[in-house]
Amino acid sequence: MATVKIKQIKSKIGFPVDQKRTLQALGLHKIDQVVEKEDSPSVRGMIRKVRHLVTVIDK
Repeated sequence: MATVKIKQIKSKIGFPVDQKRTLQALGLHKIDQVVEKEDSPSVRGMIRKVRHLVTVIDK
């Protein structure tokens, strides 16, 4: 299945707890950290929720 690379570009400090938990569920803990996840509707929804804190890296 296809994958998507997600990079955290901004700190989670000062944002609501649900957004912090979404970053944690994606496996992101530090700025500039990159994780690779399967491309699914649930992962896309999590990315959409924290789109101001992350970016999707093209291959």
